[in-house]
Amino acid sequence: MNNLLRLVGRRLVALPVMALGVSVLIFFLMSFSPIDPAYGALGESATLEAIQKYHEEFGLDDPWPVRYVRYMTGLVTEGDLGTYGPQRRPVAGRVATALPVTMQLTFFGLLLGTIVSFTLGVIAALYRDGWPDQLIRLLSIAGLATPSFWLAVLLILIFSSFLHMLPASGPLPSLFGNPSGYFARMIMPAVALAVPLTGQMTRIVRTAMVEELDKDYVRTAKGSGLPKPVIIARNVLRNALITPVTTLGMKIGYLMGGAVVIEVIFNLPGMGMAILEGVSGNEPMLVMGVVIVVALSFIVINIVVDMLYLLINPRIRSV
Repeated sequence: MNNLLRLVGRRLVALPVMALGVSVLIFFLMSFSPIDPAYGALGESATLEAIQKYHEEFGLDDPWPVRYVRYMTGLVTEGDLGTYGPQRRPVAGRVATALPVTMQLTFFGLLLGTIVSFTLGVIAALYRDGWPDQLIRLLSIAGLATPSFWLAVLLILIFSSFLHMLPASGPLPSLFGNPSGYFARMIMPAVALAVPLTGQMTRIVRTAMVEELDKDYVRTAKGSGLPKPVIIARNVLRNALITPVTTLGMKIGYLMGGAVVIEVIFNLPGMGMAILEGVSGNEPMLVMGVVIVVALSFIVINIVVDMLYLLINPRIRSV
């Protein structure tokens, strides 16, 4: 138990260090942006005097370390990510509306990919070298080779433009107010996000299951008369889950990145659309705020996955 607490403590201590490193890197890179935030706030027709006054008011002419400290002080003490647009709307407000959409899309893509890949991987391992295994291998290779953005366009052409079954754009309905409309709007983006993940995870689950099924304890359990479903459910599945869960945790960040692209294709009001809005509107503060929040979310999620891995694999608690 003490070893487990020590490992968890190490990850919690590393959280602010990693967050600080990410924020410094992003702020440093954005400081080289040729886009002047003053034009985004005052408009392209702003006079030089107005631009200079804006720079003095917000300290834009200060060295980037000074601006970084000021920015992080406001972020830590007040949750202030800055402002954007002529109306100087808070970036935190835009992130608060966009982040839940991205997290929902990532969750549904992860959930769909996990269920399908674990089911197919287990079936392929149980019917090793049989026709179900060969078919699942073919499907997993096809899924792994399919880009999410290409699949998203294909789904729109088939189910929206041709069959008129699912909407490809428009507002996102409320999950509790209009669940059927919500899932109709979310299903195609989730599938486009999940298919490449499913292809890779199916192969990993199959390999892990095959390795466990070939171990001596499985033969011993079979020889003692235990039913095969009981052996698989009690021992093989739990031991085989270790490697797939580790890989799945590393893939969550990639799913979030893929969700940002998929949101733009399906016009979902998430972090991807917020970044596009910041880039197209010459709003570096909006871009920086969104990227920092996405990066921090990725760090937190991976630490949570590490803790889950500790619970699934008791052997590493003694490390």
